[in-house]
Amino acid sequence: MGVNNIKHSPVGTANAVAVTTAIVYIVCRVGVAFFPDLSMIIAQSWFHGLEVSQVSGWNLSFSSFILGLSTSTIGTWIVGYLFVNLYNYFVKK
Repeated sequence: MGVNNIKHSPVGTANAVAVTTAIVYIVCRVGVAFFPDLSMIIAQSWFHGLEVSQVSGWNLSFSSFILGLSTSTIGTWIVGYLFVNLYNYFVKK
């Protein structure tokens, strides 16, 4: 079996992507809490120089954290699951 014919487990891959996203989200949230100015600089660079501080300030409430963590984790689980199923479909061809 060639490298291009390796199939992946949809649930396993989706779980890995979701947990990775949760870890990155938590590290990012901690970074925003401890280094807000640096976080604002990074956010501005990711949005092509848009002055993000003029759009909104940081909302570091616990409910905002839980909402962001859960929606990003669930969203990436769905994307990971869909990606692997599509990948496995195209590998068959």
